[in-house]
Amino acid sequence: MNIKTTLRVIAAALTFGILMSSAQAATYVYVSNADSEDISVLRLDQSNGALSKVETLPVGGTVMPLALSPDHHHLYAGLRSKPYRVLSFAINPLDGHLILLKASPLAESMAYLSTDATGRYLFSASYGGNQLSVNRIDTNGLAGDPQQSVPTGPMAHAIRNAPDNRYVFASVLGSDAWLRLKFDAVTGQLTQDAVPAYTLPPKSGPRHFVFSPDHRFTYLIDELDGKLHVLAFNAANDTARPVQTVSIVPPDFSGDKPWGADVHLTPDGRFLFASERTSSTLASFRVDKKSGTLTRIGTWPTEKQPRGFNIDPSGNYLLAAGQLSTQMSVYRIDKQTGALKAIGQYPVGKNPNWIEFAQFEGTL
Repeated sequence: MNIKTTLRVIAAALTFGILMSSAQAATYVYVSNADSEDISVLRLDQSNGALSKVETLPVGGTVMPLALSPDHHHLYAGLRSKPYRVLSFAINPLDGHLILLKASPLAESMAYLSTDATGRYLFSASYGGNQLSVNRIDTNGLAGDPQQSVPTGPMAHAIRNAPDNRYVFASVLGSDAWLRLKFDAVTGQLTQDAVPAYTLPPKSGPRHFVFSPDHRFTYLIDELDGKLHVLAFNAANDTARPVQTVSIVPPDFSGDKPWGADVHLTPDGRFLFASERTSSTLASFRVDKKSGTLTRIGTWPTEKQPRGFNIDPSGNYLLAAGQLSTQMSVYRIDKQTGALKAIGQYPVGKNPNWIEFAQFEGTL
């Protein structure tokens, strides 16, 4: 089946999907497994948090970062083994299966992928290549060749657009910097500011970050010092100022050094979760929506070395994978307290490290 035929099939499926009843709405889970070189696809039962297997898809390389298109119709997967590539998949909304449409080169081995707000450009950050890069995405949702690379300090780790899509921000672990780059949404070009948007203490190692749903705050996790930073984000001029710094390690932490990994907010912005790999724990915080500040709720053990986790679009469930585990744990999030309750454990591949959700809502 060629690309044009495949796209027509997907378009038909999407049209049919619009006609589904609300009872047929579906949430699919995608887990990249670096060492088994495949992607686990599962379906999440929203009524009870149970997962059922859809497929395990071999991809022929060390697959790590994943990114969804804004409309959830396409999934992009970065391969960190040579040749460095991004795979563009169509998502079948009827059953969650992935259909590979195109493989395109990446400028380097990329630790992070994301798209701009329009879905027309794919951003990437290279930990080993010390750079950021942009690939254009065509009208069919297929990522093309790299069109720009921007040198950074050592170990660029994450890149995301600001909510207004006028700027892009990037964390650079080795230079303890959170960069701001002006983004031209027409041409896809990035222009880096002369100074970082925020400079962290030496050897902090900034890693991943998220914006609050109301766009007033940014939450930035460090890899090296076990800290999480709250930044007040001014959406009028896309600038940030520090508000609070908290620890993500457990109170009884006894490891040689912290190893922060990932951070996510519930869709309503009420609770924040962070993963720490040395202790293999998840930390939960209550968010003060007015000030953005965090109050610790508790710490929960999870899969060994939890590099990646995510929260489903309903905000009811948290899924966590561990690099040294071939299992993924499912937790129910208490919407009143922010506490986690383990409700299931499911097999995935070797070195699972990234989790994404695609949800398709049915209407009568």
